[in-house]
Amino acid sequence: MQFCLHILTALLLFPVFAYSVDLGTFGNTYQIKERDALEEVKAAAAKVNWKKEVAKVKPQNYRPTYEVQLPRAEANRKFLVDMTYTLEADIPDGKGGIVYPKGYSFNPLDYVPFTRTVVVINGDDSEQVSWLKRSPYVKQYDALLFLTEGRAVALSNQLKRPVSYMDNKAAERFRLQAVPSVIRQAGRMMQVEEVLVPRGKR
Repeated sequence: MQFCLHILTALLLFPVFAYSVDLGTFGNTYQIKERDALEEVKAAAAKVNWKKEVAKVKPQNYRPTYEVQLPRAEANRKFLVDMTYTLEADIPDGKGGIVYPKGYSFNPLDYVPFTRTVVVINGDDSEQVSWLKRSPYVKQYDALLFLTEGRAVALSNQLKRPVSYMDNKAAERFRLQAVPSVIRQAGRMMQVEEVLVPRGKR
């Protein structure tokens, strides 16, 4: 599931370009006298009782530090999101030239279709969790399930399928404003559908 989120982020949120250039050596060089950082890490790690530390961690209770806080949907509504991305800096080719200039815009959906359905809920809201369990998405093989808040491992065990966390960058890129939200491709845009879950219904 995390792998799917990485693909989703890389494909729809922002392109990642990596390059390296050898600038040579400038100025004098000196032998490093400080203690090797890796050796310091190893020494510190050797002092830790890892069995005891691991025992403290219960995967089913894990929560990330980057939880996305969104209100509950107050009505059924749909809106479209333009995924067009504009480069904020030149992308060099490593040979002194530029592959794509700053300001260049493109829509990744023009090149790679996104065929999955993304479902986002607040895992701390028992009524949203109940809605998800009743929904067809639980058995839909191409649906990706994400939480803004809650315990993904525990819910994953209940549903017997992967559940992960929506991060802030993805939430902002999809312009999520409330949950539950169901996200699908709609032509050259992404459609976000907010779902009203009646209060008191579990």
